Amino acid sequence: MSRIRPHIRGSRLATAGIAAAVAALLATALSPTAGADDSPTRAIAVENAASVLKDRAGRLGLTAAQDTTVRDVIVDADGTQHVRYDRTYRRLPVLGGDFVVHLAKDGSYRGASRATTSAISLTSVTPKVSAPKAADLAASVLRAANVGETLKRLTSRPELVVDALHGAPKLAWRTDAVAQDSAGNPVARTTLTDARTGAKIDTWDSVEHATGDGKSLYGGTVPLETTASGSTYQLKDATRGGTYTGDAANKTDLCILAICLNRAPATVFTDADNHWGSGTGTDRSTAAVDAQYGTDMTWDYYEDVHGRKGIAGDGKGSFNRVHYGNDYNNAFWDDSCFCMTYGDGDGTQLGPLVSLDVAGHEMTHGVTSKTAALTYSGESGGLNEATSDVFGTLVEFHAGNPADPGDYLIGEKVVRSGFPRGALRYMDKPSKDGSSVDCWSPAAKDLDVHYSSGIGNHFAYLLAEGSGAKTVNGVGYNSPTCDGSSVTGIGRDKLGKIWYRALTVYMTSSTNYAGARTSTLNAAKDLYGAGSVEYGAVGAAWSAVNVG
Repeated sequence: MSRIRPHIRGSRLATAGIAAAVAALLATALSPTAGADDSPTRAIAVENAASVLKDRAGRLGLTAAQDTTVRDVIVDADGTQHVRYDRTYRRLPVLGGDFVVHLAKDGSYRGASRATTSAISLTSVTPKVSAPKAADLAASVLRAANVGETLKRLTSRPELVVDALHGAPKLAWRTDAVAQDSAGNPVARTTLTDARTGAKIDTWDSVEHATGDGKSLYGGTVPLETTASGSTYQLKDATRGGTYTGDAANKTDLCILAICLNRAPATVFTDADNHWGSGTGTDRSTAAVDAQYGTDMTWDYYEDVHGRKGIAGDGKGSFNRVHYGNDYNNAFWDDSCFCMTYGDGDGTQLGPLVSLDVAGHEMTHGVTSKTAALTYSGESGGLNEATSDVFGTLVEFHAGNPADPGDYLIGEKVVRSGFPRGALRYMDKPSKDGSSVDCWSPAAKDLDVHYSSGIGNHFAYLLAEGSGAKTVNGVGYNSPTCDGSSVTGIGRDKLGKIWYRALTVYMTSSTNYAGARTSTLNAAKDLYGAGSVEYGAVGAAWSAVNVG
């Protein structure tokens, strides 16, 4: 499972001209955060943070050459404010330049979380390596990653950035290379190249391989909110931001990383009697039922539990495309279209990838991109994947569907007899999948992000359920610890609240597992107190996976 990584372009908000940007944000009439009548609104939080940036620019590492733009705003019930910023340097996006300003209810400064504390100052922003050269290098990296494949329609698009994620800040080319493989499926890789020397700094996969009723493949008969259109109904839900599901007609596209050469269709499903699907794969609308249901349950989880309306938190719905490609063993979230895409699987190893936990996993990538934007490589990439596994699992539990009860297995519904295991991933003991790791080590940063995610998954299971043997909803687990300790769990609800607050308030693009420990401890302290059982459990669970 994987997600499409967005192509991020920073809009300008000059440090010297913050007031103008604040006025623009105020004009958008952001809705107030629920709470006491005198609690600050989101717009007031932005205004307060702008004043802090004026007063503390130097101490926050900001200079006249740097601009900032607000990415996200959170106002706690007690009025505490957290304003998240992206940064540019001489109009170039800064990878790792993001930071969060924390304010008291009265707007006074309480601290900041920064992806990097390095001073950002370059002698020149003129590259010595040309854009075409960077494009060629990225294309070569994509070919090397797909050895044996004949790639079609290969396109590379370089963007000049400042890299503050890998040591001292430096000028770099971030190049998104995309193509189609021999089966017509999208492949993509992002390569970071030193703009002075041409040396490869980093590279990562950019496709992260994720009222009527309907008979679904995996969840039985489920309720659906639909839209009447003449004498028929559309699979479109006005109660959840206009979310809809369409048929990709087994076509593929090359429309990823904000490069769109062609777009596979997403013709909205319609039905005459508002009873959708047959529960079998022979009816094309059956997979659509699962996809729409998965979107509904993910929306409901984030709104019911965390007060977040929609992926971006703005009340706007996403959309789904089902029946993408032929025998496509994948699903992915794409920020550029704000949509989910599902393959039908090859029928031998995997069936249609429209299960509830896969839907929750993939759409959580969208939530992450709108909040911490964890870089999809190294330890932060593993943490990104773990975040999606954790919330995909919590969505499944929250749905409470007896036909698909919650468990700590990922993708168990989509695997077929030709697949070597009973699930794609296991959270109680991640190494059961044959590739993931249970415990942190210095080598974690060099692992594929789908394998280093095991560290975060293992922590999450231990925090929720504890170590040792346990049965949940009829599934047996036996979670070990890496240090021989015994961990007592605090439950799934508290796991979700702690991880969500850490993700949205404290984590930044460069957060690694040590940083995740600090972020979740801060979150537990905020929610339950520094001397609480919950705070102690977070520390114990991280220590149990060797993150100390």
